[in-house]
Amino acid sequence: MTRRTDWAEFADGSAGTGDGAYGAAAAPYERDPYETVPTAVGTRDGGEARHGDGEARRGGGRGRGTGGARGRRRRERAEPSAEDGGTTSSSRAEKGEPPRDPVEQARAICLRLLTGTPRTRRQLADALRKREIPDEAAEEVLSRFEEVGLINDSAFADAWVESRHHGRGLARRALARELRTRGVETTLIDAAVSQLDSEQEEETARELVARKLRATRGLDPDKRLRRLAGMLARKGYPEGMALRVVRQALEEEGEDTEFFGDESF
Repeated sequence: MTRRTDWAEFADGSAGTGDGAYGAAAAPYERDPYETVPTAVGTRDGGEARHGDGEARRGGGRGRGTGGARGRRRRERAEPSAEDGGTTSSSRAEKGEPPRDPVEQARAICLRLLTGTPRTRRQLADALRKREIPDEAAEEVLSRFEEVGLINDSAFADAWVESRHHGRGLARRALARELRTRGVETTLIDAAVSQLDSEQEEETARELVARKLRATRGLDPDKRLRRLAGMLARKGYPEGMALRVVRQALEEEGEDTEFFGDESF
């Protein structure tokens, strides 16, 4: 009972005259709508008062469990938050912090996108535009990255041709199309795909047909021709080269290809 009496004194401010810290700490509790009456807490006149104290505390507990919880929820819904678009003291402006430099934002975005994956200048510019980075800041960062070699569309095109031709068997036409969609300039594309000549391209086409030939056995010869030639066409090989390579592969297996026409597949 002594501890409860002392707390009542701090709550009503009577014990805060000598020490301002206690008065400040007690201020929130003085305005708490769920606090029990101080006189009931500090009464020493008998069991009835203490009994009333228990009922008051039990009643307060019920209030906190029903109406109190609803009241808190209503207050939380009424107060706007940063996530809901409302004003909050945690915002950079209210804290007195300046807005983040768009050049810093652009640099961080580009470095993150370049981690482990080379990208063209156009790809990075599109990413910055999508994140609403000002054009001036984006241009400054992209130009600086080109100066230090972090962006190199020529090297990107060369590596793309090397990887996609040997890994996927793509021909020059398909490789040029992929590089155009990634924003590489035409002159750089022409220089990159010139690494492949017609002989190397045809050799790769023969390897592709040899790998797929077994899967077509048992089909009608005309259907085999169309299926294999269509596979080469999707990888960018010229129609004439595709038909020639497939016919030769079928003839080596004993297929009669004389009746095959030169119509488009």
